[in-house]
Amino acid sequence: MKKALLFAVPLICAVPLLAQSAPQIPGTKDISRVTAGTYQADPGHTLIGWNVNHFVFTDYFGIFGDVSGTLVLDPEAPGAAKIDMIIPVSKVTTASTGLTGHLLRAGKDGGIPDFFGPNPSDARYVSTQVIPRESGIEATVIGDLTLNGVTKPVTLEVIFSGAGTNPFSKKATVGFKGQADIKRSDFGIAYGIPMVSDEVSLTIEAAFEK
Repeated sequence: MKKALLFAVPLICAVPLLAQSAPQIPGTKDISRVTAGTYQADPGHTLIGWNVNHFVFTDYFGIFGDVSGTLVLDPEAPGAAKIDMIIPVSKVTTASTGLTGHLLRAGKDGGIPDFFGPNPSDARYVSTQVIPRESGIEATVIGDLTLNGVTKPVTLEVIFSGAGTNPFSKKATVGFKGQADIKRSDFGIAYGIPMVSDEVSLTIEAAFEK
């Protein structure tokens, strides 16, 4: 019994020290931590995932990264928020070398490419209206997407992920998740329809720093 107590006492004493040394997660899902201002997209932590269906067998997945742009945000007036994002289509990537090459290859015999071609222009999304939800952490964002030289309205459903100070950059940071569905044929990319679905699902993870 005495031996058990001798082992237990140092363990009990160590518990407060362990609690103090535990790392603190820098961001929390607390809207009160958001400060007003103009934020810059963090290109290393902002990703736009997409998927289309192939033959109704499987889905193709891909990612756009190195996204840049701005978010103007005021937690006291969320409906006045403005988003302006640039997506470098030329940096699209997939888990398949063949598929990525197909997306970016030139058109056969000088014809129109099947998808983007080897030198695609950057895509751009500019918000025109932000409609906050009663939850305070969700919003519908309406804006114009310019892709493949065509501009069409696209609606995003957005949810607040968290806010805090990035421990490395020391910058105030906010994060959001977004979702949208578009038809690629609206943007002049009709290769393989309907064998490869016209509908494209977009999943967005966006971090902004100030």
